Amino acid sequence: MSRCTSERKVYDWNAVPWRKLERNVFKIQKRIYRAAQSENRKLVRKLQGLLTRSWSAKMIAVRQVTQQNQGKKTAGMDGVIALKPSERQPLVRQLKVNDGKKVKPTRRVWIPKPGKDEKRPLGIPTVYDRALQG
Repeated sequence: MSRCTSERKVYDWNAVPWRKLERNVFKIQKRIYRAAQSENRKLVRKLQGLLTRSWSAKMIAVRQVTQQNQGKKTAGMDGVIALKPSERQPLVRQLKVNDGKKVKPTRRVWIPKPGKDEKRPLGIPTVYDRALQG
């Protein structure tokens, strides 16, 4: 079995080997660092593309946005608040960097400035856009 298909197993979200995925992402990041240190820009770009397309990186990004971040229950313009484990894997499959999709508008919330009566705007992107950015 090829390496690519073995990584893309459909796991029960709670049974995903997170340490293994984090190790995979860290290895690619380490390779990017080494290539940058040796000033090999072409290799850095290739490895950055590899990282953004990596299934492991996408899984970790979705986990970060939907489970670990403080704003995990904050809805964007699409109204999606918290994803169930069964809804997270389809989100991972949808994530594509530079696929030509336009980002959805952010939800504007006015929050008070610390120590003042003024308020400042805060833009809250959709869950998809947050995961893509991660």
